[in-house]
Amino acid sequence: MTFRKWMEYQGLSAASVNNYDTAIKGVISDWAQAADLLQGPLNAVESHQRFAEVSKQIRELEVFRQRNSTGNGMYAAALNKFAAYLKSSCKEDVEDDLSEILSEKDCTETDKITSVKTRLGQGIFRQRLIGYWQGCAVTQYPDTTLLVASHIKPWRESSNEERLNVYNGFLLLPTLDKAFDKGLITFEESGKIKVSEQLEMPELFGISSNMKVRLDKQHQDYLAFHRDCVFRKAPY
Repeated sequence: MTFRKWMEYQGLSAASVNNYDTAIKGVISDWAQAADLLQGPLNAVESHQRFAEVSKQIRELEVFRQRNSTGNGMYAAALNKFAAYLKSSCKEDVEDDLSEILSEKDCTETDKITSVKTRLGQGIFRQRLIGYWQGCAVTQYPDTTLLVASHIKPWRESSNEERLNVYNGFLLLPTLDKAFDKGLITFEESGKIKVSEQLEMPELFGISSNMKVRLDKQHQDYLAFHRDCVFRKAPY
């Protein structure tokens, strides 16, 4: 979901949506790039942690302080809204998780490497999923070199045992993995796909309402967590 669409779902006025969206893509991005804080526009940042770091630096720029003051705080409000957008959309922030792993003091280098590989859907976890699914869990696409090992219950919310559990994972095509990771699709107890109303034009992602996945009973608790805590429900 785009930043603009997210703000509309939050009930912001059309004027606020336009002001904040334009500020993030336009002048604030220009200020950040001119100060060598970024190599591209702000809306290209996907990590909440990375945005927090850049946002703090942007707020210290003289041009930002001046323009924000004369603009009655509009630019600061735009940064705050974009931070909230990233926080809501990045259920799984890889950069944050990897930073946490690497900063662990009571962890051996071998354990860190294992954790990093697991977080990235590689190593033992990926091998187990390939052995279990043999192809994409949804479409049965067979070339596993193009498939992504995706946790059902998010890595951050899982215990070390759950992170390596073959029943806590799907092997998916990249588009399906991204939508699943972001909570834009999930699966019912029957295995039938459930598409969030927040996913725009799912057909362009190759996602259709007749898709389903074959489930064992060991998948159910993990999927219940995904439906309750990750899946993006319709706004009220």
